[in-house]
Amino acid sequence: MTSRRSKPVAACLLALSVALSASSVIAAPEDVQNLIRQGQFTQALDRADRDLVANPKDRKTRFLKGVALTELNRLDEAAQVFLKLTEEAPELPEPYNNLAVIYAQQKQYDKAKAALEMAIRTHPSYSIAHENLGDLYTKMARQAYDRALQLDAANPSTQAKLGLIREIISVGSKPGAPAPVAPPPAVAAQPARPPVVAAAPTPAAPPAATPAPAAKPAPVAPPPPAAAPAPATRPIAAPTPAPAEKPAPATADSEDEARKMVLAWAEAWARKDVKDYLAFYARDFAVPGKASRADWEKERRARIDKPGTIKVALSNIRIKVNGEQATAQFRQAYTAPGLNANSNKTLELVRRNGRWQIQQERVN
Repeated sequence: MTSRRSKPVAACLLALSVALSASSVIAAPEDVQNLIRQGQFTQALDRADRDLVANPKDRKTRFLKGVALTELNRLDEAAQVFLKLTEEAPELPEPYNNLAVIYAQQKQYDKAKAALEMAIRTHPSYSIAHENLGDLYTKMARQAYDRALQLDAANPSTQAKLGLIREIISVGSKPGAPAPVAPPPAVAAQPARPPVVAAAPTPAAPPAATPAPAAKPAPVAPPPPAAAPAPATRPIAAPTPAPAEKPAPATADSEDEARKMVLAWAEAWARKDVKDYLAFYARDFAVPGKASRADWEKERRARIDKPGTIKVALSNIRIKVNGEQATAQFRQAYTAPGLNANSNKTLELVRRNGRWQIQQERVN
């Protein structure tokens, strides 16, 4: 039987497991796992608690409850969940791994090391635990070199070694170049603009030719000055529909601006520029759940600032503009340390002071 494992959210450079081996579960609570993948940890915890009322011994649901508690920074409660699982199923490496993540966050490095060694002992090919152990050794080395410099600040050898350790940690935690965000529809949408622009002059040409013959009957009218303007007035009145069509090119421009805003939002997210990312959300953004705007921003900042590279790729972008409001729909591929999520997303946009902003965000 194959194993299903993912490498989700990194904490203190250590990766948190969010899946148990397939052989270890009775039922697969996909709804809880999906909520975790979408970052809805409070809802995931509530759903896990409800499921556990009906089936209190379900290991996977209890495991996912521990993951949700960890992400909500309720570390002591999460540790109790994983400890209980190690006692019941000592052959599973994932609970040991997640205990190590919690211990590392609490700077209990010896406990974290022991937990990771147990994970490797139970499952020698469990790559996440090996990688986490390497990250842990790096952090422990930095701690030791920091202490050495406190005792002998002028030691060039210690300074050089500490510099190397910092560089390793920097490589592990700093995002690389932003992931390319490919919007195939953007290219296909461009040809829609020229026909709209070209359509306006077409009706104007025939009326321009008609006034010439119409100029001769004009002298029949008694007042000569009034006769001359008469033909000139008609050609201008004839193309009246042309100005009415001008909003069409403006709509195309608006779609383009909205598309560029969506791509810039994804790029800011991918390069972990929290300030720029949050600036894309309107002041009246509909915060999901019952959280306040301040709490939501705090949660987003904490998640984006976690060590590790984030990649956000958007495809099949469709923009629909209606005056100062727009809807953007697309397919989003999100990758973070240990987490791969693909979902359809909708952004409701509003234009304020000539700038598009996100008023509502939802996963379809």
